[in-house]
Amino acid sequence: MSKIAFITSDQTFLEQVKVSTSDLGLEDKVHLNFCQLSNATALAHHLQSQDTDVIIARGGLAQLIIDANIKIPVVEVVFTGQDLAYVFQEAKIKTGLSSPKVAFIAFDNMVADVEMLAKILNIDLTIYRLETNEDISIMVKKVSQLHYDIILGGNKTVMLAQQKGLQTVMIHSGDHAIKTALLEAQKIAQGRQIEKENAEKFKALIDYSMEGIISISQDKKILILNRAAERLLNCSAKDMIGRELDAILNLPNIDSCLSEGQQIQDYVLQQAHRWISVNIGPIIVDSVPIGAFVTFQDISRIQEAEAKIRNEVLARKFIAKYNLQDIIGISPQIAEVKRIASEISKVDVTTLIIGNSGTGKELFAQSIHNLSSRSSAPFIAVNCAALPPNLLESELFGYVEGAFTGATKKGKQGLFEMAHRGTLFLDEISEMDQYGQSRLLRVLQERQIMRLGDNKYIPIDVRIIAASNKDLEELIHKGNFRQDLFYRLKVLVLNLPPLRDRSGDVEYLAHHFIKLYNRTYQKQIELTTDAYFYLTQYAWPGNVRELNHFIERLVITTGKTTITEDILQKFLESREYDTRNSTFSSATNNSLNLLSEEAKIRSVLESSNFNIKKSADILGISRPTLYRKLQNYNIQIKRTTF
Repeated sequence: MSKIAFITSDQTFLEQVKVSTSDLGLEDKVHLNFCQLSNATALAHHLQSQDTDVIIARGGLAQLIIDANIKIPVVEVVFTGQDLAYVFQEAKIKTGLSSPKVAFIAFDNMVADVEMLAKILNIDLTIYRLETNEDISIMVKKVSQLHYDIILGGNKTVMLAQQKGLQTVMIHSGDHAIKTALLEAQKIAQGRQIEKENAEKFKALIDYSMEGIISISQDKKILILNRAAERLLNCSAKDMIGRELDAILNLPNIDSCLSEGQQIQDYVLQQAHRWISVNIGPIIVDSVPIGAFVTFQDISRIQEAEAKIRNEVLARKFIAKYNLQDIIGISPQIAEVKRIASEISKVDVTTLIIGNSGTGKELFAQSIHNLSSRSSAPFIAVNCAALPPNLLESELFGYVEGAFTGATKKGKQGLFEMAHRGTLFLDEISEMDQYGQSRLLRVLQERQIMRLGDNKYIPIDVRIIAASNKDLEELIHKGNFRQDLFYRLKVLVLNLPPLRDRSGDVEYLAHHFIKLYNRTYQKQIELTTDAYFYLTQYAWPGNVRELNHFIERLVITTGKTTITEDILQKFLESREYDTRNSTFSSATNNSLNLLSEEAKIRSVLESSNFNIKKSADILGISRPTLYRKLQNYNIQIKRTTF
């Protein structure tokens, strides 16, 4: 609550102030103080120590307080022209003279415009200016010997003059002047209260900062030294405030900061047994440095904090990075898929994503997770084709100590447990073996898992998003995928269109990738209109992933700044597999479909000179899956050299 103190040495004036304070409803906010003029400065200093926000005073008493350099604002009750006119009129009445000879004994703050008013009212006025309280008796004695008709002044002046038998008039303040001063003081007090609150907030921010913080003046005197600085520099703020910075911290570059306003960052120095990192920032007012802030940290603490953060990130490394806005495209097809994905994210239901390789199945899975109520929980992705069946089982379900040869002593959490309250993304679900499918089905039904080698169930709360680049219904007909699992997975289905079916997206994505890799590799490559058109005519069996990698390779190796259709055609044909082989005609595809899986793999390997990457792309499977099938069918790699 704000504190306002009113000080006066005039009892009559004090009663007048009480009435004005009551009229304004400020009785609870204004404390009235009566004192002798000689005690005014002592009282003001006492009020300052009591956190008073503002002092109100009048005349000489106000001037004495101001001259005492009190650090709180002083509001004066000014003598208005009306107040002075009233005093001059009273002087005429008392003396019975139309132009009395008047001595005005006053401090400087009491005589503003009084001479002009005296001329207007035909007053023969002489002003005797006071500087201190002791001057009053001297001036009264002097004036008493000069035969003035009447003496004007404040309370003490009038009292001393009357003791010498002189006629006097005391200068008074009107109610308007008193109320104006009270209202002004109230505004100042409110402003100071806000300043105090802000100062306390700033102090708390400084004191509870983990960084050492020192504020210094232009002459390097320490103004602020927080608790962290006390700890790091092994000193006391109480002892250091007011001393020069050099007494505790030797910073060679501080002068350039204070004189030129230069900022200094990451300056490393040894302080006793510690190495600290120091930053220095100037405090600039009206383009002139008036001081500086010095912040510093113990480098070992920084390293410990970084290690802790890294460990926490590793402990929570299963984070979904992508959102729907990261999936680029302008086609109505991709816009519709993104709309459906947004709707799917609003419900906590098992979801199946179907799409060719490179269409962005995991991007959509991550986006659905990040838009869902599980976004703050783990997102864990596992490629079912990348791991052998027994390893995939232990990764998904975990194991207890001694479950199998090589099992760790403490056992291991499975991915289902790690994904608790989050999302588990099962990519290439079509490659999971029959036993794994049956265990997954049970998880979907019972919402609990059992670790390998254990005899108890662990309840889990996990959303499953599965993905496949194969026709699961066809696999069901062939007996390679469980029908009951399929129906459990396809509660919601998201079909991703291949790039060739996304109207306008090939050119849009190509432009995006050109811009991205130009910036990445500091290139200035542009494609002509016919080159963009040529890109749209290519089938892009690897979809967005293939286009992305192709553009990156183009930017890095082309050596030209303008790419035409002819250059692009040669570039496409000079890749590690040519466009004719990679895009297989429909007739070739149809003939392959008539072959068994083993025969199909052998045929594709031979046509591609046993190029694993090319063969995997043609077959629509990943390279780990192809390697596993080569092992199953005992197919040897026989590359021909030309």
